[in-house]
Amino acid sequence: MKIKMKMPLWLKRLPIKWKLMLGAALLIFLLFTSYNFAQYLVLKQWMLNQEKDAIQVTMGQVQDYLQTKAQSSESLLAEDTRAYMQKIIGKNQMIRIIDQQGTPILTVSQHFETNWVDPQPVTAQQLVDFTRVEDHLLIYRSPVTQSSWIGTIEIANNLETFDHFNQTLLWVMIIGGVLAIFVSGVSGLALARQFMRPIRALDSAIRSVKQKGLEERVANIENGDELSRLAQLFNDLMNQLAISFRQQQQFVEDASHELRTPITILEGHLSLLNRWGKTDPIVLDESLDASLQEVRRLKGIVQELLTLTKLESQSSMESQESVLVEPVLRQTIQRVKALHPDFEFKVDAAGISDVQLHIHALHLEQILLIVLDNAVKYSAENKVIIIRTSCQKDELAIFVQDHGIGIPEEELPYVFERFYRVDKARNREIGGTGLGLSIARQFVRNYQGDISMTSIEDKGTTVVIKFPIQRHTLT
Repeated sequence: MKIKMKMPLWLKRLPIKWKLMLGAALLIFLLFTSYNFAQYLVLKQWMLNQEKDAIQVTMGQVQDYLQTKAQSSESLLAEDTRAYMQKIIGKNQMIRIIDQQGTPILTVSQHFETNWVDPQPVTAQQLVDFTRVEDHLLIYRSPVTQSSWIGTIEIANNLETFDHFNQTLLWVMIIGGVLAIFVSGVSGLALARQFMRPIRALDSAIRSVKQKGLEERVANIENGDELSRLAQLFNDLMNQLAISFRQQQQFVEDASHELRTPITILEGHLSLLNRWGKTDPIVLDESLDASLQEVRRLKGIVQELLTLTKLESQSSMESQESVLVEPVLRQTIQRVKALHPDFEFKVDAAGISDVQLHIHALHLEQILLIVLDNAVKYSAENKVIIIRTSCQKDELAIFVQDHGIGIPEEELPYVFERFYRVDKARNREIGGTGLGLSIARQFVRNYQGDISMTSIEDKGTTVVIKFPIQRHTLT
């Protein structure tokens, strides 16, 4: 049966630093108390054993002396017996010899009241530890036999010094425990504040983000621990969020710009038809043709946006089948050549006849069509497109080079972004939606490849597509 312990509500509501301080103080208290209690018990028992050993040694000395007396037939009441007893007796101690009836024969004491201990004859050694009122006494009795009589030796110790030392030790441990708890509490609070510094910085940064926007960051924390890494992770996350929001904002602006043009054209032609084009066959035909063209353009933009969104939702793609690259490459080039018979396509695909990729053939074809279509669109008078391949140990590279208008170097990092156009006015005349290269890049990335572009303005552009490869063994 499980017992669930509920944390008090006031403890739940405490700040974390106070919880850490209380936890540290409680832990130190438990450890210190357990250790001190065990140490106190061990020391007390050890000291009591020392007292017992000392009283047994004294008993042995008295017994040896009385045995010597018995051998010399000297009286136990002789003065030298009392003198010997006074010599070996310790502080807060009593030595007493009694007969068989319990009558004291000889008593020697030092700072010890003899009436504290009642005479008691014994037939066997007896060690008694008891407390009388406020006095802690240790009594050792042992039988003694002489030629003429039988009696008992009693040695009693008042453990006043022993008890006083134990009390002092106990108080020292209690005071030390209190000081340890205080020091641990203060130290725990200081450590908690240190540990909470990155969390407070995170809290402040989150509040600032809520009030001021995504540009706020946590101050750099050089602790090198998990909390500093958490702060760095928060900064990285905010950087990614800021980039994502900027890209989203840019996408909305670009999409609005791209969609506004065909919608405006459609609105203009429909207004024209509504006013006087209904009865004019020439105006009607021109407006319908232009409207259909803009509808197709809208449809193309929407379709490419859906394709790009679908691709970005997939971090990777896997094809169960492999495709040979060379046949797909040559078939795609033939399709583009049929559409643009005035262009010359120079192909150098040596060394890739046995190269295959884990990619859907349609996806590879779509990537090549996008790149080749861009090469054709942005070529000027020099209508020569060069396609060549390079095969490394585990990587295939496809180069598509044109001799067209080129791209300024400062704009190369942005050419793969959605709707990005180097010269929007000129590109609108050329056609296209500005999404082709974004789709191609996402396709390539989803197959663990890479696509890049180099260009010289007014001289041409080269696109490089790289994929990991798998060699095909011909049989």
